[in-house]
Amino acid sequence: MAEQDNNPPDSGQSEDAPREIDLDPGMAMERLDSWLDGAVRLLPNIIVALIILAIFMGLGLLARRLIRSHLKKKQRANLGDVLGGLVKWIIYVVGFLLAATIVIPTLKPGDLIAGLGISSVAIGFAFKDILQNWLAGLLILLRQPFEVNDQIEVNDHHGTVERIETRATLIKTFDGQRIVVPNSDIYTNAVLVKTAYNKRRSEYDIGIGYGDDIDEACDVIRDTLAGVDGIESEPPPQALPWDLAASWVTIRARWWTDSRRSDVTRVRARVIKALKLALDDASIDMPYEVQVQLFHDQTEETDGDRSAQREGWPAPKEGKVRPRWKAEVEEIVSASDPGTDRESGAADN
Repeated sequence: MAEQDNNPPDSGQSEDAPREIDLDPGMAMERLDSWLDGAVRLLPNIIVALIILAIFMGLGLLARRLIRSHLKKKQRANLGDVLGGLVKWIIYVVGFLLAATIVIPTLKPGDLIAGLGISSVAIGFAFKDILQNWLAGLLILLRQPFEVNDQIEVNDHHGTVERIETRATLIKTFDGQRIVVPNSDIYTNAVLVKTAYNKRRSEYDIGIGYGDDIDEACDVIRDTLAGVDGIESEPPPQALPWDLAASWVTIRARWWTDSRRSDVTRVRARVIKALKLALDDASIDMPYEVQVQLFHDQTEETDGDRSAQREGWPAPKEGKVRPRWKAEVEEIVSASDPGTDRESGAADN
C-alpha cells in the first residue's frame, strides 16, 4: 500500500506564522468592504432612526415650552423649568430607544431597559447627593411650602427666597448677602415661613415701678400703640401684666403689622419711641435694675456667733469691735518682739 500524504493541498494562501505580524492588505480591504456593505444595507434604517430621533427631540422641546408657559401663567415659573426639563429628557430617552431598535433590529427594548436599570443604580450611588437635592427641589416646587419672595428662616439663616433651583434654594439675607441652601436640607429640616400670612404679631416688654398704677400704665400703652402708624387695628393692640421682676412690674405690649420684615422693623422702632415719650408724659416710672451689694469684714471675733452677728455687718454690743485679724497680728508681733507696745500698734493700725 502506498504511503498517503498527510499534508493538505496548497490552497494558494500563506499560513500565519507564529510570533510574527502579518500585514495582509487584502484582508483589510475585505473587512472594510464588508463594513461598507453593512452600512449601505442599514442606511435606510439609519435615516429613519435619525428622523425619529429628531421628531422626539422636537416633541421634547415643545413639551418643555408648553409646560413652562402653562405654569408661568400660574406664577410657578420655577416648577415649569424643573418639570419641563424632566419631561423633555424622558421624551429624549424614549426617542433614543426607538431609534436604536430601528438601526439594530436584533436589539430588544427590554434589554435596553434592563441595562438602563442596572446603570441607573450605579449612577444613583455615584450622584446620590445631586439626585437627592434634585428630588427634594422637585417636591418643594410641587408641594409649595413657600414661594419666591417669601421670607423664611432655615438652619439659623434668615432671608428672602430669590429662586428655587434643581439643586439648591437661593436666599437673599436682610443685610444684602446670598445664601445657597441645598434643597435636601430645606426638605428635611424645619422651615419658618414668616410671610406665610398677611399679618404678623410683635411684642415688647416694658417695666414700670411697683408704685405705679398697673391699669393706668396698660391704658397708656394701648392708646399709644393704637396711634402708631403701621399697626393694624384688627386685632387690636394689647397691654398685659406679665411678670413681677426684682425691680419693676413687666407689662407686655403686643401689636399686629404687615408680615414683611421691613414693616415689622420700622413699626417696632416707632413703638419703642412712642412708648417712652407717652410713659414719661404720664409720669409713669420705668426703673432700671437695682442691685444691693453688702461688704463687711468676715474676720471679726464674733464670726460664727449668731447672737452677736447679723447678716451683712456685725452688730457690736458696746463700743467699737476690733477685728479678729488685728488681734492675731498684734499677738504675733508681741511674741517676736516683747518690747512692742500692743496698744500703740493697735492705734497705728
